[in-house]
Amino acid sequence: MKQKLVPQIGLAIASFFVFLAFWQSVAWLGGYPAFILPSPVAVAGRLWNLLANGSLWHHTWVTLREVLAGLGLGAVVAVLLGYGLAHFPLAERLLSPYIVASQSIPVVAVAPLLVIWFGTGALSKVVVCALTVFFPILVNTVVGVRSVERDLHDLMRALEATRWQTVWLLEVPAALPVLLGGLKVGATLAVIGAVVGEFVASSEGLGYLLKQGQQLYDTSLVFVGIGTLMVLAMSLYGTVALAELVLLRWRAERNP
Repeated sequence: MKQKLVPQIGLAIASFFVFLAFWQSVAWLGGYPAFILPSPVAVAGRLWNLLANGSLWHHTWVTLREVLAGLGLGAVVAVLLGYGLAHFPLAERLLSPYIVASQSIPVVAVAPLLVIWFGTGALSKVVVCALTVFFPILVNTVVGVRSVERDLHDLMRALEATRWQTVWLLEVPAALPVLLGGLKVGATLAVIGAVVGEFVASSEGLGYLLKQGQQLYDTSLVFVGIGTLMVLAMSLYGTVALAELVLLRWRAERNP
């Protein structure tokens, strides 16, 4: 594993520096003004200033809190509802049309309503994040719970296992791989939800920082905000992937 990982990391670092060199060349040779295409050096200088005065740390922390709260809320509701739908087909037939129809509405169209209902504070952004991550986690939960073989349920009944023992010893381990896959998708979507909410109405956060850069034609600030959002999303994705490695270690030991 380590022998494969080291070349991949080296290749990723090398490709990143090649991209920076290409970007710098285009900005330098093209003679573009800074508000059209700032150079990597200009973006790095803007990043340093934001880090030095603490504003980037503050806005990142605000967005991260909204993302974590929204991801947690959306995941809990989606898992509970998904488990219920997996065991009660009638409830799924009744609710599925409404759940699927709700996904046809762009979250950016719903965000202004949520701001009106829940205010311009963090709560409206948390709700937007929760709505964004809800559907993929819900679908993965239903698929994961239904992937448990019927023979295993029969075995648990033969062993006179209680309902909670069946859930924790059979259904949760069986559904966990699919559920964690949905959670990795949700971790990245939650960042998008937070930014959408901050774009609609906010006075802090990375979405506010992006909007400020757009209004002031400060393209370097926009690039810093986009880069920070990418790092945030990748960090959340990596955290869930690391949890997946730890929680599913038993699968690797069973299938070396």
